[in-house]
Amino acid sequence: MGRKRLITDSYPVVKRREGSAGHSKGELAPELGEEPQPLSVDEAEMELLRQFDLAWQYGPCTGITRLQRWHRAEQMGLKPPQEVRQVLQTHPGDPRFQCSLWHLYPL
Repeated sequence: MGRKRLITDSYPVVKRREGSAGHSKGELAPELGEEPQPLSVDEAEMELLRQFDLAWQYGPCTGITRLQRWHRAEQMGLKPPQEVRQVLQTHPGDPRFQCSLWHLYPL
């Protein structure tokens, strides 16, 4: 009888050298020297809306549009950001802007 086969027997052993050419564990990747690209206007607006969706102080955001949530928060005296309302009013028919992060998930 031979020895019991292991799953690792099916794959070749690959040894990596650690040195100046490779990265050792715990090292960060070197900087590329490029500055991060600034967000476009649409991306910045979408990020503002995402932050509004994730802000619990304005109440739940499932089952209603962002504008409905904004109006509900205003009626309750929660002072939602005016910038959110302005963004929503500039894109009235676009579901990317009007629907919350969770609109694709079933309730």
